[in-house]
Amino acid sequence: MTDLRPVYWDTSAVLSVLFKDAFTDDAQMWAQEKGVHFMSTLAYSETCAVIARMQREGILTDILIKASFEALEDGPWRKLTIWPEWVIARSLSAKWPLRGADLWHLSAAKSLQKQLPEMLLLTFDNRLQKAAQGEGLVDDRASSA
Repeated sequence: MTDLRPVYWDTSAVLSVLFKDAFTDDAQMWAQEKGVHFMSTLAYSETCAVIARMQREGILTDILIKASFEALEDGPWRKLTIWPEWVIARSLSAKWPLRGADLWHLSAAKSLQKQLPEMLLLTFDNRLQKAAQGEGLVDDRASSA
């Protein structure tokens, strides 16, 4: 992987870097890739919510919770305050059967794609992956979901 395309990370991809799952190896490979990695305020908020829930439910020790938040802060992501264009969200909602947050991520990435045509969306959610592929936001490297 050497073509430095900008990558928009959805929450599933961020969580796969932070916590071991079936996609962790792929996510960590992407995290080490040079280039611009974007994380939206939504992905950040959703990730914080998951970590906090794990803490409330006692799933992780306090030290692992602290390490998770540190990894979130220190990851390769540039924090991006963005919102999807309204018309794009409406159009994509008619094309793809997505949950609200997934539609938001797809619409945000598609909005960014107007300024960065080479933009990719990294997700490990099957429905969002299919929609991102249909919208030209996935290449062969990002289609392991």
